[in-house]
Amino acid sequence: MAKDDVTKLAGKAQTAAGLAPGAAEIAAAERLQALAERSSRVWKRSLDRAVDDVTTLRPDPLNAAPAMARLAYSYFEHPQRAAAAATAYWSSQADLWLRAWQKTLGGGKVDPVVSPKRSDKRFKNEAWESNPVLDYIKQSYLLTADWLMDRVRTADDLSLQDRKKLDLVLRNFIEAHAPTNLPTLNPDVLEATIAEKGDNLLRGIEHLVRDIETGDGMLRIRQTDPDLFKVGDNVANMPGSVVFENAVMQLIQYAPTTETVHAKPLLFVPPWINKFYILDLNDKKSMVRWLVGQGYTVFLVSWVNPTAEHRDETWSSYMRKGVLTAVEKTLEETGQDDLNIVGYCIGGTMLGTTLAHMAATGDKRVASATFFTTQVDFTDAGELQAFVDEEVLKTLKPRVDEHGFLSSENMFNAFNCLRSTDLIWSFVVNNYLLGKGNFPFDLLYWNSDSTAMPGQVHLFYLDTFYNQNAFTKGEMVLDGVRLDPKQVTLPCYHVATVEDHIAPAESAYRGVKCFGGRSHRFVLAGSGHIAGVVNPPATGKYQYWTKQGVKGATLSDWRDGATETEGSWWPDWDAWLSKRSGGEVPAREPGAVLGRLEPAPGRYVRRSAAGS
Repeated sequence: MAKDDVTKLAGKAQTAAGLAPGAAEIAAAERLQALAERSSRVWKRSLDRAVDDVTTLRPDPLNAAPAMARLAYSYFEHPQRAAAAATAYWSSQADLWLRAWQKTLGGGKVDPVVSPKRSDKRFKNEAWESNPVLDYIKQSYLLTADWLMDRVRTADDLSLQDRKKLDLVLRNFIEAHAPTNLPTLNPDVLEATIAEKGDNLLRGIEHLVRDIETGDGMLRIRQTDPDLFKVGDNVANMPGSVVFENAVMQLIQYAPTTETVHAKPLLFVPPWINKFYILDLNDKKSMVRWLVGQGYTVFLVSWVNPTAEHRDETWSSYMRKGVLTAVEKTLEETGQDDLNIVGYCIGGTMLGTTLAHMAATGDKRVASATFFTTQVDFTDAGELQAFVDEEVLKTLKPRVDEHGFLSSENMFNAFNCLRSTDLIWSFVVNNYLLGKGNFPFDLLYWNSDSTAMPGQVHLFYLDTFYNQNAFTKGEMVLDGVRLDPKQVTLPCYHVATVEDHIAPAESAYRGVKCFGGRSHRFVLAGSGHIAGVVNPPATGKYQYWTKQGVKGATLSDWRDGATETEGSWWPDWDAWLSKRSGGEVPAREPGAVLGRLEPAPGRYVRRSAAGS
């Protein structure tokens, strides 16, 4: 239908009602026409991309079907247990039904059968409790969700990997079917639709089309307003210079803010799964800025956002061109013999293997190492382990062979699935059902500023660590050198966080035991993988636990008798690190030896993800 036809149709409708078409009606018709044209293009691109991408056509991308079959077989083998579970469920439902009728008929205060957790924000609208029908739907949903999750938790004959897969798949299924996701049941959406005469839904469709356009045919839910943030301006804005670069990384040296600094420089190896500026988010949250203020000369690796040009990069080449080259250039710039080094998440995993390689080859250029939420022992490696097995790797390999990298969507969607209520469905309701704009939040901007994965590097990581756990077994070989983590005997500081679902604290603690030496300090921080690490002292948030040594066999053993301290763990680290950083020397301006290639944060961090 042409634009003029839509306008004429609107005019006829107004004339039939005895009204003349006004500017508002014509504007609405034009808006609908533009939206229809955009939608047509978007759905066509979405279909074309789905047909072209073999991974989107797999009916079971997580290879969860075998685990589901084993779960079913477990209950077939124990019919009494299955019958008891079913009886308990229907008994609870009958009790709920009776209480719902009592509430409907005004039988006084009726206690709920089940209530949402305090942290569950989905049912905050008062109607979910005051309206008997909505209250029944809410409780029936929660009751069923708990029952389904218990079936996985209590089933026999399931491996750890099976439980992780089923837990993830079932949890995402349950969260996707929450009544709050339905516009006909969500009281917030119903109220908005009535008040705005449906304009919220029209805006929501516009937002949906926009997000599919942004994802080039795949839905990429907007979590914040990207136009309000600019890398190098209001995020990643700590002054400094890029002093070296190669094909896989740029090396940034930050400008001093004190007259003197510790002699030994401090080098950061961040994860390449996300961009480095989580460590330099803004003036108040920046760990880099705080450390410079404590008198450290801070260097940081900014990993490239890979393209097809990086198809031949490997874990070994990332070690050589990335970590070892950064060590070499940092020492060349500062004139020191050794340095202190920090690894975060997968950057810490890379650091662990690099230190083992250095130990095996007699390289003593690292004085101490710090690990943030790092795993080297993948015996029980958290929720991400659900995404990895031989069949899943077979699915990913054709993409790597074809493109040389894995698109940013892989990790972005994986992390979102780990917390789908918060990172998917809350935005579905806000953006598409309520038609609202996004709240400006720098952390969500960083989370959405995705990176592609260097293909061979990532497949090696998933297979060697998650599947084989080869490093801790002493079976990993890099550049012809067999790695033994027990040979890493230098002083180490380890930070884990209590709510970490990516690198669980128990796993990080087991990793400490893999290394040699006796000079290990383990710190358990409050909150999770990001907020527990990026917790400046000025905010006064959370807490941390410390204890002398790491003698406990398990994290639970270690926590018994550990000292709890309110606030940030950063000052504790500073006290530990300063003792290993040498004497005071005049502050160093960036690039005095290597030269300055460009101002921080450099080109690499600004590069959009290939395949986004």
